[in-house]
Amino acid sequence: MILGMTTFTAVHVLLSLIGILAGLVVLLGLLTSNLMNGWTVLFLATTFATSVTGFFFPIRGFTPALGVGILSVFILAVTIAVRYGFGLTGASRWVYVVGAVAALYLNSFVLVVQSFLKIPVLHTLAPSGSEPAFTVTQGIVLVFYVVTGFLGVKRFRPVAHST
Repeated sequence: MILGMTTFTAVHVLLSLIGILAGLVVLLGLLTSNLMNGWTVLFLATTFATSVTGFFFPIRGFTPALGVGILSVFILAVTIAVRYGFGLTGASRWVYVVGAVAALYLNSFVLVVQSFLKIPVLHTLAPSGSEPAFTVTQGIVLVFYVVTGFLGVKRFRPVAHST
C-alpha cells in the first residue's frame, strides 16, 4: 500500500498526474504554435494509459466514471489518429486541438472529483459533490479549458521544425 492505495491505484493516479502536467505543457504549446513533440507523446500515452487502467477497477454497472473513461478513450483515439496520421492541416489541426484539450479537461475533471472525495478538507466542503465549492471548482476548470481550447484553435499553426 502506498499512501493508503494499492500499488495499482497508485500507478493509475501517478499516470493521471503525469498526464495532466504533461498536458498543461502541451496546452502551452498549442497556445504558442509549438508541437511539443516529446511532451505530446508523454501526455497522450499517460492519459490513454490512465483511461485504460480505469477499466481494471471493479465495475458494478454503468457509472459516470465509466462513461468518462469510454468518452476519454474515444477522444484520445481520434486525437492520436489526427495528430500522427493527418499532418495537422485543414480540419485535422483544430480536431487535434479540441481533442487534446478535451482529453486534458476530462482528466482534470476526474482529478477534481477524486480530490473532493479523497482529501478530507475538500470532502468536508462538498461531501455529496453537489455543494457550491465543488460546483464552482468544476466550473472554473471547465471555463479554463473552454477558453484555452478556443485560443488554441485560433493560435495553433504548427511548423515542421517545432519541438
